[in-house]
Amino acid sequence: MVLKSPKAQVRQPDVSFGPAGLDAYFEIGRRGSTLTREIRGGVVTFFSMAYIIALNPLIIGTVPDVQGNLISGLPSADPANIGLTIGMVAAATALVAAVMTALMGVVGRFPVALAAGLGLNSIAAYALAPTMTWGQVMGLIVWEGLIITALVLTGFRKAVFAAVPKALRTGISVGIGLFICLVGLADAGVVRQGGALISLGVGGTLLGWPLLVFAIGLAGLIILHTRKVKGAMLIAIGATTVVAILVELLVKTGAKTADHATGWMLNVPTLATNAWGWPNLELLAFWRHVDLVGAFSGGLHTWIVVILTILSLMLADFFDTMGTIVAIGQAGNILLDNGNPPRTQEILVVDSLAAVAGGLFSTSSNTSYIESAAGVEDGARTGLANVVTGLCFLVALFVSPLVAVVPSEAVAPVLVLVGFLMMQQVAEIAWSDVETALPAFFMITLMAFTYSITVGIGAGFLVHLLIKAVRRKGGQVHPLLWVVGALFVVYFGQGAILQWLG
Repeated sequence: MVLKSPKAQVRQPDVSFGPAGLDAYFEIGRRGSTLTREIRGGVVTFFSMAYIIALNPLIIGTVPDVQGNLISGLPSADPANIGLTIGMVAAATALVAAVMTALMGVVGRFPVALAAGLGLNSIAAYALAPTMTWGQVMGLIVWEGLIITALVLTGFRKAVFAAVPKALRTGISVGIGLFICLVGLADAGVVRQGGALISLGVGGTLLGWPLLVFAIGLAGLIILHTRKVKGAMLIAIGATTVVAILVELLVKTGAKTADHATGWMLNVPTLATNAWGWPNLELLAFWRHVDLVGAFSGGLHTWIVVILTILSLMLADFFDTMGTIVAIGQAGNILLDNGNPPRTQEILVVDSLAAVAGGLFSTSSNTSYIESAAGVEDGARTGLANVVTGLCFLVALFVSPLVAVVPSEAVAPVLVLVGFLMMQQVAEIAWSDVETALPAFFMITLMAFTYSITVGIGAGFLVHLLIKAVRRKGGQVHPLLWVVGALFVVYFGQGAILQWLG
């Protein structure tokens, strides 16, 4: 196996990375890394995505299903049940993320962490739960994961991956760079809903202590990155968190609410008085919480709705992962000569099984996280970083109040800088060639403007196919891309299809 970058083969590690077996298995030295960099990168990745432990329970743990029950099975009418359910979802979220992230490290040996997918959990909570029970929702997610796993094992998913032209992959990576920058700015509250569409901060101004903390963190990170300080991202997260704790201690800003726009966006940085506790793992009893057949009961209309739902989840999961691992591979310069990540099949198998695990244990579909790029930019190059991230999630299972100390405003500067670093690949796009430039343009803009990697990829694919057809170059397109294009037509038109069906 020959890696794309010659530097990955000749650069000598600057510290010992432990036993020879560990180095040989994870290819630490061969990818130009060290044990120190892998540990540091793994920790940075964890803090970049640790917000999911707090956010996922708020999305799927507080919404009642069609019967008025929470995902725990408890009635939503009792406020005490909401707090209990949030704790269950938080524990399951951390545990599934820990196991699947570590599994990706050991089997896929690729530095991409997994957890409950944002967007996918929103579909589950706000689109599916009002029409069926939570058990049926999670059953559909299990089926979606099983179908994707079957596609991987039959080679279809890898074949689609390989069929995507290199120019489109570059567009995907650049688009994800802009997307992850927007995620960071939104997490910090710099970009919000307002005005005609979106606006700057609060009423068009950068108002409030949390935004000041973000600005301090971003300025500090830019200085550290410019001076090429090792571990710049981890240092920035830690230092900004300390500043945030001091600010909250002095001015008591509190959390952002509808009536308090200048509060902390996600986590309030206060030191927990009770930082340790036994997790509630009730949701692991999947035989009590997951219904694999209930959603299929009904007539033809019900079956069509279920099929479109599974297709929607599948395409989102399928192409989010493809875009994510390509972008992370390019960011770390660890792709092979053919533009694919090493051990692509193993990576896709673990990612597919993560979707199954997410449904089975009621955390929503788990998928690869683009925030892993933060750890890659800070040094991670191998699956060993994933093992570190997985261990961090495991610790968070018992000390989640401490994890919540790190506010999104402290992590957001890292995501903004990672977005910049990933967007540097825009120079590789031949902007004078409409066949390359126009699909890439739609990918880049729509990923950010629709807040969806899948939408951006789908739009780019369809524009690519349209141009090839108009120029009578359809024979140059891999047949699988025509199949994918047809699926995306259904994906984009599913609302109209369901409306037509009544």
